[in-house]
Amino acid sequence: MNDRTVILTAPIGRTLAKLAAPNIVAMFVMLATSAAEVWYIGHLGTTALAGLALVFPMLMLTNMLSAGAIGGAVAGAVAQRLGAGDRAGAESLTFHALLLALGMAALFAAIFLLGGRAIFAALGGSDMALDQALTYSNWIFAGCAAPWLANILSSVIRATGRMQMSAVTLVAGSVTQIVVGGLLVFGVGPLPELGIAGAAIAVVVGFGLAAVLQIIYLRTGRAGVTLRLTGIPVRLSAFAALLRVGLLAAVSPFSSVATVIVITGFVARFGDEALAGYGIGARLEFLMIPTIFGIGAATITMIGVSFGAGDIERGHRIGWAGALAASVITGAIGLLMALVPGLWAHLFTDVEAVRAACRAYLQIAGPAYGFFGLGLCLYFASQGARKVLWPVLAGLVRLGLIAGGGALLFATGTAEVTDFFWLIAGGMVAYGLIVAAAIRLGAWRPRDKTHPANDAARAATH
Repeated sequence: MNDRTVILTAPIGRTLAKLAAPNIVAMFVMLATSAAEVWYIGHLGTTALAGLALVFPMLMLTNMLSAGAIGGAVAGAVAQRLGAGDRAGAESLTFHALLLALGMAALFAAIFLLGGRAIFAALGGSDMALDQALTYSNWIFAGCAAPWLANILSSVIRATGRMQMSAVTLVAGSVTQIVVGGLLVFGVGPLPELGIAGAAIAVVVGFGLAAVLQIIYLRTGRAGVTLRLTGIPVRLSAFAALLRVGLLAAVSPFSSVATVIVITGFVARFGDEALAGYGIGARLEFLMIPTIFGIGAATITMIGVSFGAGDIERGHRIGWAGALAASVITGAIGLLMALVPGLWAHLFTDVEAVRAACRAYLQIAGPAYGFFGLGLCLYFASQGARKVLWPVLAGLVRLGLIAGGGALLFATGTAEVTDFFWLIAGGMVAYGLIVAAAIRLGAWRPRDKTHPANDAARAATH
């Protein structure tokens, strides 16, 4: 049987596990990579950690857009075309996705290279922490074509069902980042000691290697689609087919990052130690996203193929199976961190005030991670169905609860940093319940029941 037939007919649980496993392995390696980066920078001092905390939401926004929102829209569109048996349409979308990645990278580079100081100052950065943030940010965003290309092309590969190859390229990039980061942050042998700049350069080098490997693989045609650089006309309708879902889906990571920005702004007023501690704790929340994405990416492909072939009911069963698995995994991790927060908090710093803030965050927010995993996996699954409105609205509700609640807390004049951590936990619970309820009540049901596949993807070839 070919990949399309397997996805449409094989048992859901076994197929989902098979497709998700390589993604989960890759995401755990990326988790270790991010943890290694924090460990490196933690040895540079609290000021460097505070600078990283300022930039980290923006770096995660880049990854969430390129891999999750727009990348997910690319994967869903390509999977639906393959589900409908339209390889030419899938290859046209692949070519346009490459161009889209380059365009988005140029936009992000312009924003952060020109406006980085104003952005990070608005987040509460000042003095040496702001200088550290700018050093890291400038190197990252000067080379942000690397993560955009790697994540978009990885989405194309996953859409074909070749999860192992996608994972191999990302793992190769992650291992490279760990090695290069250690060498450049501390300076080994003849290499200069670059500090936080070395960590940023390592991110670009790692993603760059992954992107090169993906381009080579897609050019061979062994993925089921071929990355053709000539012979495909550039069509605005093809960009529209990708962005119609991608831009709406992009509201969700923007609202997630805005939520962190709001909290970061609040917490920064309690001092560098509280900000650094929150930054370490919140990093675990953000690193749940790759873990959930490992499962969610498999649901995008399976649901996209199912919807493309017209099997809407199977698509729903796939979505719920994936969401349940993500909720159990993230819930278990959250409960473990709540019970033993030092397992994470003590990895990155010896400063007790920083550790205390991180422990408090994990003890309060950890039990809510299961709801976060439920909602976020259904967000990714919704990209396979190409119906993301309700997950986006749920993210905005979460942002509103935290921003509004935070403003009220500060208005009292007696707020403590832990009060804001309770707001984060409540927002996670609300997010998961809203998304699950909306899909259960029919958010994925097509308006035109005679043609369930999303016709937008057809614009690539018509």
